[in-house]
Amino acid sequence: MTGSLPQQGGPADEPDVRAEDRAHVIRRRAFTLLIIVLLIGIPAGYLVISANQSRNSGKEKEEKYSARGLTEGWPSKVQRRLYQVPIPHPANQVAWYETNNWRTSRLYVQFQTTHAGLDAFLKEIGVSRGQLNKGSITIGARDRNATGWKFAGPGARPGTYWGLVHEQKEPRPTQQVVVNTGNPTYPMVYVVSRVVP
Repeated sequence: MTGSLPQQGGPADEPDVRAEDRAHVIRRRAFTLLIIVLLIGIPAGYLVISANQSRNSGKEKEEKYSARGLTEGWPSKVQRRLYQVPIPHPANQVAWYETNNWRTSRLYVQFQTTHAGLDAFLKEIGVSRGQLNKGSITIGARDRNATGWKFAGPGARPGTYWGLVHEQKEPRPTQQVVVNTGNPTYPMVYVVSRVVP
C-alpha cells in the first residue's frame, strides 16, 4: 500500500529573494572596479617609481664619481680585461676612473711608459703605431672634463699629440687613444674605453 507523504513547507525564516535595486548594483560595480584598479594600479605604479629611481641612481652615481676624477693606481684586472686596456710594464703615473650608467660604461686610464711599452700596448689592443695620427685629439671634451685631462691651452702638458679611435663590434669596447710624446723617452698615454652593455 502506498501512502502519500505529507507536503512539507519551506522554512519560515527564508529571506524573500528580490531583484537588486539600481543603486546597489552601481555600488557593487564601483567597489569591484576599485578593487581591480588597486590590484593592478599599485604594482604598476611601484614598477614605474622603481624604474625611475634606478635610472636616477645611475645618473647620480655617474655625477658623484665624475666630480671625484682620476684615482691614482691601477684599475683592477677585471676592469682591464672587460674594457680591454692592457697597461704595459713598465708604467708609471698610472691613474684611472670608471663611469657607469644604463646606456654606457667607460674606463679612463692614463699611464706613462717606454716606447717599447707603447708598442706592446697598441699591439695588444689590436692596432699599430702607424695608425696614430699626428695632432689628432680623439678624446672628446666630455671625457676630458670627466678626468681633467688638458691637451691644449693653460695647464696642458707640452708635447706632440698623436691619436686614434679603435672601433670594434659590440660587445667589445671602442677605445680612444691619445699619446703625448712631449717626453721623447717616456710617452704619456691616455685611453677612454667605452662599453655598451
